[in-house]
Amino acid sequence: MSRTEQAIASADAHSAHNYHPLPLVVATAEGAWMTDVEGRRYLDMLAGYSALNFGHGNRRLLDAARAQLERVTLTSRAFHHDRFADFCTQLAELCGMDMVLPMNTGAEAVETAVKTARKWGYRTKGLLDGTAKIVVAANNFHGRTTTIVSFSTDQEARAEFGPYTPGFEIVPYGDLGALREAVTDNTVAVLLEPIQGEAGVLVPPAGYMAGVRELTRERNVLFIADEIQSGLGRTGRTFALEHEGVVPDMYVLGKALGGGVVPVSAVVSSADVLGVYKPGEHGSTFGGNPLACAVALEVIAMLRTGEFQERAAELGEHLHRELKLLVGGGAVREVRGRGLWAGVDIDPSFGTGREISEKLMDRGVLVKDTHGSTIRIAPPLVISKEDLDWGLDQLRAVLTK
Repeated sequence: MSRTEQAIASADAHSAHNYHPLPLVVATAEGAWMTDVEGRRYLDMLAGYSALNFGHGNRRLLDAARAQLERVTLTSRAFHHDRFADFCTQLAELCGMDMVLPMNTGAEAVETAVKTARKWGYRTKGLLDGTAKIVVAANNFHGRTTTIVSFSTDQEARAEFGPYTPGFEIVPYGDLGALREAVTDNTVAVLLEPIQGEAGVLVPPAGYMAGVRELTRERNVLFIADEIQSGLGRTGRTFALEHEGVVPDMYVLGKALGGGVVPVSAVVSSADVLGVYKPGEHGSTFGGNPLACAVALEVIAMLRTGEFQERAAELGEHLHRELKLLVGGGAVREVRGRGLWAGVDIDPSFGTGREISEKLMDRGVLVKDTHGSTIRIAPPLVISKEDLDWGLDQLRAVLTK
């Protein structure tokens, strides 16, 4: 067997089969490129589902991590450390908020947002304990914990994991009327992705997020924006909600916040909301650790320049212009997205999303399918225009019979 075959066979024998990776084994990576154990190079057009917005092996992020590795990596929150205050202060400023509650993974941050909204409902809104409701959207993807899959409509993620956590109302994504009907006196929050990534990079109708903001203010309900994939530069703005001039009550952040170096996530909100916590009511051993804070601080500094947002906007315009030329040619039914983020719906008669992804892999381009017939394109924001065009050339070749 080849080195690739050996590695995959060993993984299949000794790891749970909760993923179906493309059949390659990455050994090294730099910028927008990855190299496998056989020495083959691939253009990364997925960027770790936006965790690698700043590319593989980003020098600034690695230098920040190395420097911190020599000092201290973990104290637990039993003690203060000298990177924590700066991280919380600067992330709050980036978001235009007051306070930060750091965690590690995106799912942890969503769980934290759910807990925060419920506690706010009881302590601030005055609801009876156990009565809080949170409204979410169909086709959402907020993570895979037991509580989160309880309000998923994806049966693959949900089936046989019950009993499910109550307290959630699901409405169609983009339907403001349905949302208005779902909000009651017991509603404490509306939790939405500004763009639904796992669902196929679904962009809501223009004005929808502004309508959500108006409704939640009107009903004294928290608007929680899950910007784990869409935030931190991906769509051409720091946050995807900026495209509609909307500021939520709470941001849920992750993925790119750790620069693809370490897992870092956070809930960012006002003092009125995050101020509901008392010591001992929520926590994480690794949340806000010194290494995570050091890397995230460098991410924040990079975003403050605006260059990555500008690059995503410019290259994103080019990406979508080129992709739209493929629509109606027989293989592509629809293209959606914003910035350097796109969902491409493949006509099932032409092939599945998995089959297209494998054909692209054979040509040195890495993307990932979702929901059968859609491929997602989300290259690192540092990708060059020349490399992006080369990747698009490979896509055109694959989609031409």
